[in-house]
Amino acid sequence: MSETETLVADIDHLGTKLAMARASVNRRFIGQERVVELTLAAMLSGGHALLVGLPGLGKTMLVDTLATVMGLAPSRIQFTPDLMPADILGSEVLETAADGSRAFRFLEGPIFCQLLMADEINRASPRTQSALLQAMQEREVTVAGVHRPLGPPFHVLATQNPIEQEGTYPLPEAQLDRFLVQVDVEYPTRATERDILLATTGVESAEAVQVFTAEELIAAQALVRRMPVGDTVVEAILDLVRACRPGEPEARTIARDALAWGPGPRAAQALMLTVRARALLNGRLAPSVADVAALARPVLSHRMALTFAARARGETLSAIIARIVTEVLGDAAEDAA
Repeated sequence: MSETETLVADIDHLGTKLAMARASVNRRFIGQERVVELTLAAMLSGGHALLVGLPGLGKTMLVDTLATVMGLAPSRIQFTPDLMPADILGSEVLETAADGSRAFRFLEGPIFCQLLMADEINRASPRTQSALLQAMQEREVTVAGVHRPLGPPFHVLATQNPIEQEGTYPLPEAQLDRFLVQVDVEYPTRATERDILLATTGVESAEAVQVFTAEELIAAQALVRRMPVGDTVVEAILDLVRACRPGEPEARTIARDALAWGPGPRAAQALMLTVRARALLNGRLAPSVADVAALARPVLSHRMALTFAARARGETLSAIIARIVTEVLGDAAEDAA
């Protein structure tokens, strides 16, 4: 069997398992297929996701369900203003042995896991939020001068309430950039809410079933990176990212007028990975330009900022991204919608 045939067979097999995983998640997290798709795409790409939504929309249940379905060891941190970096990373304690000798022993914090839920991440101080930076990018933490690796896989799924601002701190741009995607969790439709009522207020509720193991997830992430990406898709990613940077010659007029800064190279890397993952989740062997258009908002929105004048005019990042996608990608934007 040739290398291409082997790759196709591997992608088909993984696609079948992913369909089972999505079905298992959707049995508990009802009617939010787009949210499930984006979160799974982030995990298949080896990255982290920021879930933004109002209380009671199931963000915590989604993370708990994904831990079960993907076979990962989870941990949860409730972020509060008095949370300290040591509460996340761990600390060294001085212990006295039976013979009287004394030595320091490192106690691992909750970050030493495979799937970390950072609940209400914007409630912690910037000092505490910065404790996640090294872990999210380099998959290791440094405590007392010692580098301690986090075993693969390692994913952070953070939640954030968009309206309750009392006692919160804005996430630093450097930390936002480390989230592969921002997933907006919206109110369900009336029909979906009816299904939720019937499924969750009875005697029994649906249970998640494990589909993957940690090792299988690592193998899936490697397979995603082997998927071919056509030159048309690569150029579409470059055109889109560079059109959103107000200082670039390729910048669109709306970007120059409304954006203080645009996405960096990490955004292009995120699009390269997530378009592959989305194609895989939808049973295709390679991504298309429509995948780039569909993922533009979740990948770019947290990596851009409006100018003061644009905010005063009532501009929104979502609307600006939609306009740039339409101008740059044309018909592909309609296909994605």
